Amino acid sequence: MALADAPLPTSESVSKDAATRVDLEIIADLVTPGSRVLDIGCGDGALLALLEQRRQVDGRGMELSQPGVNECVARGLSVIQGDADRDLVHYPDDAFDYVILSQTIQATRNPKLVLSELLRIGNRAIVSFPNFGHWSIRYWVALRGRMPVTRNLHQAWYDTSNIHFCTIRDFVALAEEVGATVETAMALNSTGQRIGMQLPWAFWNLFGQQAVFVLKR
Repeated sequence: MALADAPLPTSESVSKDAATRVDLEIIADLVTPGSRVLDIGCGDGALLALLEQRRQVDGRGMELSQPGVNECVARGLSVIQGDADRDLVHYPDDAFDYVILSQTIQATRNPKLVLSELLRIGNRAIVSFPNFGHWSIRYWVALRGRMPVTRNLHQAWYDTSNIHFCTIRDFVALAEEVGATVETAMALNSTGQRIGMQLPWAFWNLFGQQAVFVLKR
């Protein structure tokens, strides 16, 4: 398989968030303007705010932490507190055009169930995650004999909320297992920018620090 291609937030606040996470701009560009969007694990609402400002989406969010929900509400975003592992079952089939899970799947207790629910709720699922197959992580484990602490995995193993690390190839296998079609996929570098070449999965598994997938049923 080959890679394919309060008040509303101000432009200033959106630009500041986007500068912190370049990958958010890449995800935003994958969403059709005017779509119905659910952002799972939306954090402080940076992506949801960007989508509403740039793509004029009808956006909703779910966030586990109360401080995150409070920050989203302060931005004027429609966000509820919820747990992806338990609460997605309450959404009806085909409720959204896109369901987004950005840098969150590795923190869920049952990634397979969560991914299946994303594909049930939305016509398409956009999933991004840190790639545990990157060469720098292999170096940490193989030569140092320790769990890695890197730019994208910046917490020690005993502090991180990540409980199910995966590689790009692991995720491709999971998508196939739940019957999803990979519509678009890309590998990102350490700053969240797209690595712009079409190469086999094994190459991206070694050199991509992050990945973004668009899946459909």
